[in-house]
Amino acid sequence: MIFFADQGDPGTYCRKPITSACRLTWNISHNGDVTSTYSNWIDTPLTLALKIIISIAIALLLRRIVNRLITRITLRMAEGTMPERLRERTRTVFDGSPVLVSERRRQRAETMGSVLRSVASIIILGSAAINVLRYLHLDVTPFLASASIIGVAVAFGAQNLVKDFLTGMFMLLEDQYGVGDVIDVGSAKGTVEAVTLRTTRLRDVNGVVWYVPNGEIKRVGNESQNWARVVLDVPVEYDVDLDKVRTLLAETAGAMAIDPPWDEMIIDDPTVWGVQALSSDGMVVRVVCKTAPGRQSDVARELRERVKKAFDSAGVNMAALSTA
Repeated sequence: MIFFADQGDPGTYCRKPITSACRLTWNISHNGDVTSTYSNWIDTPLTLALKIIISIAIALLLRRIVNRLITRITLRMAEGTMPERLRERTRTVFDGSPVLVSERRRQRAETMGSVLRSVASIIILGSAAINVLRYLHLDVTPFLASASIIGVAVAFGAQNLVKDFLTGMFMLLEDQYGVGDVIDVGSAKGTVEAVTLRTTRLRDVNGVVWYVPNGEIKRVGNESQNWARVVLDVPVEYDVDLDKVRTLLAETAGAMAIDPPWDEMIIDDPTVWGVQALSSDGMVVRVVCKTAPGRQSDVARELRERVKKAFDSAGVNMAALSTA
């Protein structure tokens, strides 16, 4: 088909406002019928489609860039290549096995990365969806109002779930505990095996696995941060030489502190605090020592055995005090 050039201006054939595509069509064809047909039937749908495609493409590209940035940051956290200031804080909070530290950091990084990527995707794709609705000349106010009402209804119905997620977020950000820590949450006590935004998984000394919702945790006692302490109360009779008892306890605990493998678990010199309690049955002498986190039970058991043997060798009688 051959189009004959018409004289005139694109404003005569293009709908107002004149688009660049319609002006380009006129400059190429110089035909009023072609330009008018393009303006009436093609220009608006094509421009709308291009706007939608460009908006979606920009949103997907921006989402990919942000997700890659978040992944890179979380990988640096998991690999331990974080800034020195954050590394110092991590070492201060948890002095334990390098394997547990690595697993703890990896799990925190993966969880936080997943949350941040989800939040970024919702914001970016949600903004793109609103722009597309505006391009289609749809009033977004009812959609936003409906989304708000639905969000409130869902949040009200799943308030426990929201509470668990928020509590889990703060626990991870504040690094209250992590994989390998021995914690007491009131309803359960054991070693942390996994921490997610919703639940914390513990395994107690009997091998029972406990799943505790984060929102139900009101307080946390962490026995694995920085250091622990063995507090050993030794009951003795009133007629024993108290100075002799103090000397025996100091020598026994001191000898244990330099014997391998206990020298790696006891991180400070043991101290005899003295008489802790008096009763009609006898008196209690307390000895304490600072240990590596999570090793206080092992040290306490060994120290009890050594104190018993030392007292037997020295002829010091221990009292049978009531535990009530």
